[in-house]
Amino acid sequence: MIQTLSLTSLDELIARFFQNSQGSWSSERRYYTLPEGKVQEMVSAITVRYLAPGNAELIQLAELHKLNDLEVLTCGAEVTWDSQNSILGKQMSKGRTLFGAKGNILYRDRGFATTDPVSARVTFTNPDTMTLRTEYNSSVFEEEVKLIGTRYRTRQTIISRAGEQQMIGQYLEKRIN
Repeated sequence: MIQTLSLTSLDELIARFFQNSQGSWSSERRYYTLPEGKVQEMVSAITVRYLAPGNAELIQLAELHKLNDLEVLTCGAEVTWDSQNSILGKQMSKGRTLFGAKGNILYRDRGFATTDPVSARVTFTNPDTMTLRTEYNSSVFEEEVKLIGTRYRTRQTIISRAGEQQMIGQYLEKRIN
């Protein structure tokens, strides 16, 4: 049974989730391109840093999204990554993104496939499972991030365009510290 959560408790759930995700992670992931089923395997070093209310980066994120109250974001996270193709050892991607929360909206300084700021709708199926739905440029990105104890996270991302699934990403992340 999915519980109904008030926005106040949703803000608290997001803060707790980001706090519990803080640290360094080793991520192994596999992308399946549909419908062909082409598989790409990646490894990433990921670092998550919790951002408390009033943090300067959250204020900049609020400015980027043109929010009226620049201190409206209740918490956030900075995520950095360095990814390589695990088979070829080739550098694939390196970067940083900011997340800021208010109610059921998670504001980002960039999207998966764009450097433009985007926002996602946030829900929780339980306190350790955050789901995000982001839409832009005729694409939909559905992501589930699940904390498993204190040492593991799983993620799954489904990318759709014009109502058809294009890619599925599955991740296992292990806490380094």
